[in-house]
Amino acid sequence: MSEKGSTHFGFQTVDEAEKAARVAGVFHSVAARYDLMNDLMSGGLHRAWKAFTVAQAAVRPGMKVLDVAGGTADLARAFARRVGPEGEVWLTDINASMLTVGRDRMIDEGLVQPVALCDAEKLPFPDGYFDRVSVAFGLRNMTHKDVALAEMARVLEPGGRLYVLEFSRVWKPLGPLYDLYSFQVLPRLGARVAGDEESYRYLAESIRMHPDQETLKTMMEEAGLVRVRYYNLAAGVVALHEGWKP
Repeated sequence: MSEKGSTHFGFQTVDEAEKAARVAGVFHSVAARYDLMNDLMSGGLHRAWKAFTVAQAAVRPGMKVLDVAGGTADLARAFARRVGPEGEVWLTDINASMLTVGRDRMIDEGLVQPVALCDAEKLPFPDGYFDRVSVAFGLRNMTHKDVALAEMARVLEPGGRLYVLEFSRVWKPLGPLYDLYSFQVLPRLGARVAGDEESYRYLAESIRMHPDQETLKTMMEEAGLVRVRYYNLAAGVVALHEGWKP
């Protein structure tokens, strides 16, 4: 946050009250082609990153899982298959367009699980309710990341785990090539495939404004989590952070 009452929207500084509406506009715009663009942007690697997250989470039958900013339900669907009929997976998102896509995908696959439109900074769940909480590629869009992390920690039961999969700081020698891709190729790809260059320019900028691996680790510890560690994926393009609720 740059000053009281303001925050980052990509490289711009905007009022905190304005950011949520602008982020909502981005995801309303990209929802219909979000999964296709993910495949194109990452060369399909996002599927491997999410599969790694699901494997690390070690979800078992009967568990309760919360997927925050779950969007099109890639993680929620995988978790739902693992918890079985005795378990519970909540798919949540603040954006109705994204949540609708995710809900429909769940239903199409015969996965009947609860869905909630809610703000990660004000989760409508009791303390200690979930065994696992996940957020994939959503934390960087939140206005008060520290508040959201504290909320995710709050709803975990003791011994539960939080998983944060997010773009992070790439291995330094790859920086120039990564910048070229992010700021030249990605917006043009967004324009051609999704008909929206500006939204994908924002997404590239939001990655650069997101905390690096060590900073996010510290933020999770400050939210009350312990044994926090992270795994760099694709040379740090993405990192998976894991933290335990004591």
